[in-house]
Amino acid sequence: MLPGAGGYAVRALEELKPILFTVFEHSGDALAARLIGEVKRRQPGRSIVAFGGPQMEAAGAELIETSIGTSTMGLDALGQAKELFRRRGVLRQWLEEHDIAAHVPTDSPAANWSMCRAVRTLRPEARIVHLAGPQLWGWASWRIRKLRRLTDHVMCLLPFEPEWFGSRGVRSTFVGHPLFQEAAKGAGGEAATASDGEPLRDGATKLALLPGSRPKEIERNWPTMLRVYDQVRHRVPGLAVTVAAADAERAKQMNRLCPGGRPPRGVQVSVGRAQAVLDWADAALVVSGTATLQAASRRTPSVALYVANMALWNTVGRVLVRSRTFALPNVIGESLGIGRVMPELIPHDGSPEPLAAALLPLLRDESARAEQRERCDAVAAVFDGLVFREAAADVLLGEIGG
Repeated sequence: MLPGAGGYAVRALEELKPILFTVFEHSGDALAARLIGEVKRRQPGRSIVAFGGPQMEAAGAELIETSIGTSTMGLDALGQAKELFRRRGVLRQWLEEHDIAAHVPTDSPAANWSMCRAVRTLRPEARIVHLAGPQLWGWASWRIRKLRRLTDHVMCLLPFEPEWFGSRGVRSTFVGHPLFQEAAKGAGGEAATASDGEPLRDGATKLALLPGSRPKEIERNWPTMLRVYDQVRHRVPGLAVTVAAADAERAKQMNRLCPGGRPPRGVQVSVGRAQAVLDWADAALVVSGTATLQAASRRTPSVALYVANMALWNTVGRVLVRSRTFALPNVIGESLGIGRVMPELIPHDGSPEPLAAALLPLLRDESARAEQRERCDAVAAVFDGLVFREAAADVLLGEIGG
């Protein structure tokens, strides 16, 4: 051993400052967990601390606070503000006592801006590396100035984002998306089952309903999905239907919104098995968000929707939001020049007839399903060769010299 090598090894271990993650959504919990697992594999001595959820904890993070399943999206505006203020206070107190090498705000920009400001103020030498770029290209592009102040690098999940961010002075790298990597490997996890443990019903045609993971999403969209089901169930012989609930709490919420306090006859509920439900289905009706990308990665022909306040959209939204395409596979498809991958009704007024009209061809016609699968394949090809956890760890550890 070289003279002094033992002392150098001790100092190197001491210099592995913790990495902080702040995550507030189920999808972010899964995303961050993959990166945390890879960092711990490369640097077992590195401490990971987080506002996060169970998947991150299982991957090796020490939770400062559980922030998944208590989303501010379920609160009113005043409740959201109070909760964000409280969380920022918890983080500030923790940062006053602990140094960090980096902060990884994951998704949820509205919840993470204040966390980033706390890090910039109290630990200015820490690198801020966003996991999933805020979708400023679709809305509020003027907020790029805030992002420039509150990030050192953005890990982009969508292939067109690095060019957009880079042209506006924000360092960024495309790291791929684990959904496509898992789909390429044929990974589907455990088989989907209904909440009562029974296998999902077979049928001449199988329809999946994905109403989102946030309470407000479900409140807005689930009643409309039920009306769409009522429109199509008599027009598609042998139709079997499964709704994918993110967790048991979301399943209970959906029950409360159903007439009689339970899903209609013929609709099964599967908890925590969205990928397997998509693999089971011939077609899907999906609320806009990560679930649309999940459907595309599983090559499940889909219709995307999001029920919104149309009066607010027509008076304010059209001015503030520049994009007219919202489903993520469609945004990618348009960037590739192949057009929209799936029909989308976003924003939508909640009427079931247009949604039923968009969904019926996918339920009745195999050629319509095959055509959408071809477009899904074109989108998936952009993600080929990128292993998300490795690419993301390269960026994060590169920023802190790891």
